[in-house]
Amino acid sequence: MRNYACLVVFLVTSLILPIPLNAQKQLAKSPKLLSAKTVYFDNRTGANAVGAAAVAQLKRWGRFQVVRDKQSADLILLLSADPYHGGYIIFASGQTGSVDANGDIQEDLVPNYNRLAPVRDAYLTVIDPATGKSLWTDSHVWGGLLTGKNSVGARLIQKLQKQIGK
Repeated sequence: MRNYACLVVFLVTSLILPIPLNAQKQLAKSPKLLSAKTVYFDNRTGANAVGAAAVAQLKRWGRFQVVRDKQSADLILLLSADPYHGGYIIFASGQTGSVDANGDIQEDLVPNYNRLAPVRDAYLTVIDPATGKSLWTDSHVWGGLLTGKNSVGARLIQKLQKQIGK
């Protein structure tokens, strides 16, 4: 009987302990992120319905004012099908590029206008427009029978909301 009790205690603790370890993701506690009032939302998923659902969730949250000009925004929210890898540049011509760690601007060899690739995850990245650095990022599986194919953006906004709070 004592061995059975030890086995039960071992099983219960082995199931409980990994949960907090897995839940420790990047926390959205940057002072810039916490003090921001305005955001520019950039939907680079290629799916307008996904972006519209994300903006609707952002407005329901009410934490940020969504602005149309990224120059006047405190933050940029980038919803994309690819992970964010650095500087955030779009030239006047529409050509895309990036900024490296030294501040040098590099044009992409092949423009990334409306790249539609098979997507498994969507990514929401909060970017500091002054530096181009990522302040927070997370991903979510795109689509699903229960969640709906256009809900990924809204779900990522909800993840950000849980990290920041009201």
